[in-house]
Amino acid sequence: MSIQADPEPADALAPEALQEPIPEPGFCVVGARHRDFAATPTMVFDATVTEPTGHEIQSMALSVQVMIDPARRGYAPETRERLAELFGAPASWTPSTQGLAWARVTTIVPSFQGSARFELEVPCTYDLEVAATKYFQALAEGEVPLSFHFSGTVFYIAREGRLQVIPVSWSETAQYAMPLEAWRTMIATHYPGGGWIRLGERTLDALNSRRAARGMPSFDDCLNELLEGDADAR
Repeated sequence: MSIQADPEPADALAPEALQEPIPEPGFCVVGARHRDFAATPTMVFDATVTEPTGHEIQSMALSVQVMIDPARRGYAPETRERLAELFGAPASWTPSTQGLAWARVTTIVPSFQGSARFELEVPCTYDLEVAATKYFQALAEGEVPLSFHFSGTVFYIAREGRLQVIPVSWSETAQYAMPLEAWRTMIATHYPGGGWIRLGERTLDALNSRRAARGMPSFDDCLNELLEGDADAR
């Protein structure tokens, strides 16, 4: 006589069937504008996060690396000339797949379920010694191809009501083509009719002495005199 064992419970046979899925947030950047009345130039990117598993997300602490992807757009010959300092002589230059680092920013996404909108604030500068600013300044029109690489932590409520913590997947990336006009409008608001360059203390002292000796009202006049003298010498 054969003896048959009792069938195992369903959860013992397939425990993975009862395993609760973890949150899988996905990100998208949908717009760009500058922050009105900010003390310093600040670009604001409007973004969305979507979480398809239905979990109640308590909050998300995000760190975002913003990169410029020069290979994702074309360039006119005169633009390639202006970009020579970044990418080499136009005759041999082809934009590499390696991007230019623009900024790393952090933000907190508050409680949501399903999807939510949030903002990423990117402080900007008109310092032409910064690679990203050189790139923006060299472009005449069109869009700036950007990549947003997300990392951070997700706090969510599990099925049994406990608070759980998981990291954001390193593969989470969103691409966005920022209108160049958005950056130009921001810079024009903070530096109307002018720009900004960094000078060493010795250079500033020398310019200030020359300006005072010649009775010039501004550093701009002093620099113009020097440039005109250099042109005449040629």
